Amino acid sequence: MGKFVIRSTEKGSRFNLVAGNGEVIATSQTYKSLASCRGGIASVAACAPIASVEDQTTEDFEPTKCPKFQVYVDKAGEFRFRLLAKNGQNICAGEGYKKKGSCLNGIESVRKNAVDAEVVREEE
Repeated sequence: MGKFVIRSTEKGSRFNLVAGNGEVIATSQTYKSLASCRGGIASVAACAPIASVEDQTTEDFEPTKCPKFQVYVDKAGEFRFRLLAKNGQNICAGEGYKKKGSCLNGIESVRKNAVDAEVVREEE
């Protein structure tokens, strides 16, 4: 079972979605307040299971409606994903993967782990 781990930073709070094996599978932006960070977590839990996958690595990809996972290739040539909420805001992103299949597995892990993940606050 996964968990959302909230960490305070100098500029606010951010979260990681961590799988049961301890691997970080998605990371948020930095939120100015703890309440906003918790709202981001709630949005990931609500959107991940119903989000479509928009594969921007294929020629002539079809844009899909939000919420959605966008799969793309970064400047380093690695496959990445980001989850966009219903309003189009980026609510979390995955790490870089060498293979697209691994990136798609990361999306499935977010779908599986986000729904009933506990929320914990990491102490500084």
